Parts: sequence; C-alpha cells; structure tokens
Amino acid sequence: MNVNLYGTQGKWLMVDCGVTFGDANYPGIDIILPDLQFIEERLDDLVGIVLTHGHEDHIGALPYLAADLGVPIYATPFTAGLVRGKLEEEGVLDRVELKMMNEEGPFRVGPFTVTFTPLAHSIPEGNALLIETAQGNIFHTGDWKLDDAPALGGASTAAELTAIGDKGVLALVCDSTNVFQDEASGSEADVRKGLDEVIGAAKGRVLVTTFASNAARLHTLGEVARDTGRKLCVAGRSLDRILRVAKATGYLRDFPETVDFDTAMTLPPSEVLMVGTGGQGEARAALARIAEGNHQLKLSEGDTVIFSSRQIPGNEVAIGKIMNTLASKGVRLITDRQAYVHVSGHPGRPELAEMYRWIRPQILMPVHGEARHLIEHARYALSQGVPQVAKQTNGEVWRLAPNGPQRIGFAPTGRLVIDGDVILPADGTTINERRRLALYGQLSVAVAIRKGQLMGEPQVRVQGVPVEEDRDEFLEEASAAAAEAVRKAGRDRDKLRESVRLAVRRAATRFTGKKPVVDVLILEV
Repeated sequence: MNVNLYGTQGKWLMVDCGVTFGDANYPGIDIILPDLQFIEERLDDLVGIVLTHGHEDHIGALPYLAADLGVPIYATPFTAGLVRGKLEEEGVLDRVELKMMNEEGPFRVGPFTVTFTPLAHSIPEGNALLIETAQGNIFHTGDWKLDDAPALGGASTAAELTAIGDKGVLALVCDSTNVFQDEASGSEADVRKGLDEVIGAAKGRVLVTTFASNAARLHTLGEVARDTGRKLCVAGRSLDRILRVAKATGYLRDFPETVDFDTAMTLPPSEVLMVGTGGQGEARAALARIAEGNHQLKLSEGDTVIFSSRQIPGNEVAIGKIMNTLASKGVRLITDRQAYVHVSGHPGRPELAEMYRWIRPQILMPVHGEARHLIEHARYALSQGVPQVAKQTNGEVWRLAPNGPQRIGFAPTGRLVIDGDVILPADGTTINERRRLALYGQLSVAVAIRKGQLMGEPQVRVQGVPVEEDRDEFLEEASAAAAEAVRKAGRDRDKLRESVRLAVRRAATRFTGKKPVVDVLILEV
C-alpha cells in the first residue's frame, strides 16, 4: 500500500499509489486502499503521480483514486500498460491523464525534475527515481535488487549509479525488505538452473506457482519449458494479463506458444509444464481450485508442484492448507527450502552496502518493510558510514532540507476498503458491524403490538449463534423473554425496543455465553 509524498516550494509530488489485501480482520474485503486525506485537502498543490513499477502494492489503488486526484500519472511503457488496463476495467480511463515516459532522460513535474533510473526487480521496468529539487536531490529506489544477468530489461551500471552520487544526493529513500538477509538476493539465471534440474528430474505433470506479476520468472519458465521438452500451459487471468501487456511492450516476445487446458490434460504427463497463480494460498486462484479438483487442470499422485515464490508472512495457514490437500493426493511439493527455485526481488545487506557506496547520501530514509525492517535498516546504514538516518513511520512529515532530517508534523493516515462497488473506511460502521456479526452472531426479533399491548408471540430468528441442538428451546425462551419485556416496558417506542433487545440478548447469554447482535422490529397492528 505504498504512497510517498515529496514537497517543495509549496507543491507535492506523489510516488506510487498501491493497495494491500484483506485478511480475517476485514470480513468480506479483498482490497484495501490508502486513505489520502492529507493530499486530498491540498489537491491544488499536487502536481503529479510518478510510478516506480507495476506491482499491485505500488499501482493497485489508481483505478479507485486517480480520477479524483485529477493529476497526470507518469509511468514507463510496461507499467503504463498495466495501469491503462486497470483504468479501463474501472471505466475511468477517459478521466485520467496517463503519460507514457521512457527511461532516457529527465522530465519536469512542477518544481521537481524526475529521472527514471532502471534497477533490476522481478517485473519489467523497475525504476528508482532521481528527484531533483532546489533544496537537494532524492534517490527513491522503489523495489530493487542487483542482478548481473536480469531476465528482462536492463539495469543501471555501477558507473551510472556512481554518477548520480557524484551529483550529490541529499536522501536515499531505500527498500528495506531483505535487510536481515546477509547474502545478496541472487540472480534469475541461477533460478533457471535450479528449475531445470528439478523439472528435468520430474516424472509426471509439473505445476509451478509464482506471482503473476513476476514477468522475469515467466520468462525463465518459458526457457525451462524448452530446456526440459515440456509444453507450457498458463492458468490464471492475471498471468494472461501480464503476458499480454509484456508482449505488447516488447517483452516475452520469444515466450513459447502455450497449450490450452484440454490439450494439457491429453498430453503425456511428462510433457506438460503448468504455470498457475495462487502460491500465497488465495482461495479463488488457480492453484487452490486445482488442489480441490475444481479446475480443468488436474494433478494426481506422482505429479509435482513447485512454489517459485517467497511465502509472505501471514499467509502460512492458507498456504499450508493447499499444501496439505495436494500432499494427500500424492503430489510432491517443492519450495525454495528444498531447491533453488526462487530468488527475491529485493536487496540483501551486501546490495544495500553497494548502493550506499555508489549513491553516498547524506541521509538514509528506510521504506518498504515492517517496523523491525526499517529500524534494522537504519542501524545498518549507520554502521556502513551513512551520516544520518530518518526513522519514520506512516504519517510522519519530515523536513529533509534545510537543517534536516527533522520530524516536523503528522499527516492523517488510514485505510479504506473496497466493499462491492463502495469505498468505505476500514474501521467505520459497516466493517465494525460485520466484525461483531462474525464474532457474536445475530438475532432478529419481531414484535406486534396494538395500543401498547402484545399481539401474539414475538418471532425470533437466529444466525450464527451457537444454539444448534437447543434451537427450538432457545427460540421459545427468547420469545418469552421478549414478551415479558413488552408487558413491562410501557408504550414508549424507544424504551420498548431497548427492553426487548436486552431481554433477548440476556437469554442468548444464558444459553451460550455470547452476546449476539440483536435487531428488534416493532410492528403496530
């Protein structure tokens, strides 16, 4: 959910605008957006949005927020292609100015001069940004790693990055994701060797699951399919979209022709290599559906599934469930713990040290990671000779120059959720009500009265309250409690409703120990 704002001369530049994904704390929610209240209150001073690369946590919020921000979006061709597709799907393409830029020179956005600086990552056109201002230069890395043999696209050389440092860099705003990793992240070329070895030795069908946006890995898998003599079959809408945009912008042109699902299932098992989404345990992705037998592609005993991605913290249970389902079918499971089938797209400590040496910033500002990553990154940078660090958290406003770094204020931050077609506060009334329903269940009570007198028995309906074996007995007691409350409450409508609500909830608590949500409907007859 990356959003960064840089301000100078009264104007603001936004870098990236991404999403994160829902979990059990957000029932019914798939996508979570950043709350941009701070900049929405200053829209006249926002001059543009520049995108470092096309991963969802950097561009995913644009279809929902860009039209209202009303400023141009600057992106390189591949990233722009992904954003254009998202804006089209949301029906807002005609309301957003999308400027496709190359990586060859600087451009002006208000008082900022911006230059895309190619760095290796797991997606084409990963870029750092050199942001030049009258007060000093910022080098904003985005997501990056060092790779002498990147699978797709190029990367800036040590000499080119050193030249940026020679111009003087006030602050390095730098990826912290792998700061605890003592070794460099490794090359995509080495992953090809590892996959060749594992897939070449496999006897049955092989399915490799990876992030759809990891176009570098898709390129590698195309090469591996050729190396091992297997036909490639791709499963997942997001994979199809990445392939389409990559080919349209000059990447993956030599990607092998794929076969459809029916053909894949009729070929000899040893001649099939399937690529699918869902390696993080997503319930609706291809891998989960294949594991459950609800997909046209099938796996059986003797087949192999390779998890060519890193397990994101928090997804362990979902991934484990899919792994258990596959294992029970006799499917062999391989992760990066068993074989060299994945490398990260983020820098380990040796790569960070190289970047400090090339860029030579006055200030290091760690980003991209949890608190422990940011704090460790700041500590490591100081140990490597970076003069100053700015250990910030979400919402803090820092002055980098003059006389920086200095924390000077706080901006409101928060989360919004996409709920159906509606954008809501992540901790607003709707989501909090849904959490209570999930925790406690719900009771509905209908009471008919005439001139303050009860007419017939109150009707009670129950959802999600643990009274399965005693349901009839509970409904009878709850109805009796509601009736007694009506007789004692008098004719004031609000007091009557509250009396019935409390009486029925007390009955539920006696039966279950829980305090469900109780809705009361009073009918005048």
